[in-house]
Amino acid sequence: MDHVNNDQIRQNVRSRYKQIALQEVNSGSCCSCCGTPNEVSAKLGYSDEELSAVPEGANLGLGCGNPLAIAELNPGDVVLDLGCGAGFDCFLAARQVGETGRVIGVDMTPEMISKARNNAAKGGFNNTEFRLGEIEYLPVADGSVDVIISNCVINLSPDKPQVFKEAYRVLKPGGRLVISDVVATAELPSEIKNNMDVLYSGCVSGAASIGELESMLQQSGFTQITIEPKDESKEFIKDWVPGANIADYIVSAIIKAMKP
Repeated sequence: MDHVNNDQIRQNVRSRYKQIALQEVNSGSCCSCCGTPNEVSAKLGYSDEELSAVPEGANLGLGCGNPLAIAELNPGDVVLDLGCGAGFDCFLAARQVGETGRVIGVDMTPEMISKARNNAAKGGFNNTEFRLGEIEYLPVADGSVDVIISNCVINLSPDKPQVFKEAYRVLKPGGRLVISDVVATAELPSEIKNNMDVLYSGCVSGAASIGELESMLQQSGFTQITIEPKDESKEFIKDWVPGANIADYIVSAIIKAMKP
């Protein structure tokens, strides 16, 4: 039964992001609020220089932070972006790792992958590639990645322990997980938890608590785990689902962990 429910959640999320990729909807999606994509991303901590450095159409105004600000990428790194969307964070990472590095974006929505590949060609990003796949079953070789980034995507997964197991598998020894995501700070009311159509694809009802995330990461083998909630994120989170007071229940956090 869980497999059926999990697949329903994935289909729901995939459908939502297909619409976003095809620009059939402009708001009400995961981690989006009022304003243009650049205005939204500026609130999340992206600089004007970063926003102007990516191909037009790569930034969809999604996310709940800026993982690149704390990822400390180095030239030559192999970086994996879980739930890459149209490639925004991948292209910023590609600039940091340089021509000797490589960035792999994985997304389960075919329309997003097509959009990302077109953006890469448009921007001349030869050190990026985009692969269609689910983050619970990554199309990536064992021990091949230096750093994993992600921006407000893992909360959308109905099987988060499997996501972290896969992340651990593909990282090299000494590799790092550096993600921005939402965490639950209070028990979600049942009307929020059960509203799949709006709130699961809206980065709300799938949020896990800090304790749950720490346990999942530890059980996957990760060490040096830190989860830092960002209270200031309530300012933009409150706009995600107007009238629902969701900032009372979730907050953005920076999550870091290492594979020994």
